Amino acid sequence: MFVFVGTYTLTTSEGVYVLRMDESTGELSHVSHVGGVTNPSFVALNPAGTVLYAVAEVAGEDGESAGSVTAYSIDRDAGSLTPINTQSTGGPGSCHLQVDATSRYVCVANYHGGSVAMLPLNDDGSIEPLSHFVQHEGSSVNPGRQQSAHAHSFNIDPTNTFGFVPDLGQDKIVTYRLDFENGKLLAGDPPFITSSAPGAGPRHFDYHPNGKLVFVINELGNTITSYRYDSSAGTLTELETVPTLPDGWSGDNTTADVHVSPDGRFVYGSNRGHHSLVIYEVNQATGAMTYVGHESTRGETPRNFGIDPSGQFVLAANQDSDNIVSFRRDQSTGKLEATGAEIAVPMPVCLKFLAE
Repeated sequence: MFVFVGTYTLTTSEGVYVLRMDESTGELSHVSHVGGVTNPSFVALNPAGTVLYAVAEVAGEDGESAGSVTAYSIDRDAGSLTPINTQSTGGPGSCHLQVDATSRYVCVANYHGGSVAMLPLNDDGSIEPLSHFVQHEGSSVNPGRQQSAHAHSFNIDPTNTFGFVPDLGQDKIVTYRLDFENGKLLAGDPPFITSSAPGAGPRHFDYHPNGKLVFVINELGNTITSYRYDSSAGTLTELETVPTLPDGWSGDNTTADVHVSPDGRFVYGSNRGHHSLVIYEVNQATGAMTYVGHESTRGETPRNFGIDPSGQFVLAANQDSDNIVSFRRDQSTGKLEATGAEIAVPMPVCLKFLAE
């Protein structure tokens, strides 16, 4: 299993790293890396697993310089990446992206600019200039973090019809209908908006395998919210919100990433400050979450983490301790146990798996 790692290049990172994970032990080893992009923090694969896309999470001194997205061809024999081309995302701080199920478009969220963009893709994986750009407007109650819109992720639904954008700055989840014929993000009339609790700061988003539930992690509120998802209408109905921190813990913390296990039985969220993953069991009929426990990520600031496609292993990317730690997942209890395997990668952010 290949593991592609997006990083921040603020210290010694040289770009996007390719690792190999032993699928029986969770052991990790370096294969290759590719440079040339500043802060390729978040990466995404096309459905065929032949092309990797990486944002450049940059904002110039004026705060306005546009981010970009770069395409790389994947050599599965060598485990290497070769740049294809780069295009602007139209706004600063590109932080998240996803390729649609037909590989015709990549959709990007620009955090600092508070905007989203849609860019056409060619058959060879190369990227065309953006076909649509939408600027979000709005703010919320936290004067330090929510003074303006901050689109934090772009999440295409399993039907390849809608895209959901948690906007941390507005405390809203904005929904777009994807118009693939015209390369447009259609906001609806009236716009599709799901409001979060004031000051929650919705960030990342994951779909339950049953297609009927969605889980959103709220960065500023240190919570996870479950929603009922109506895939025919593209609507979210809030079900429950639970804390990501243990009772009585009072340190500084923000959350980062959320994932549902492939079997749909558990949801996990990462805490930056408590340096842990929180584990909840999911009632797959109601979306209710029952607390299971916390597991230390054996490092500092787990910005993101990944569950391998088999559901056996969880890898935690600890940004501020420059390590990725491997855990074996108990599929009956949801609990995690460190395998003893970890690997040094400078400022790791995002993890994506691909079978060799």
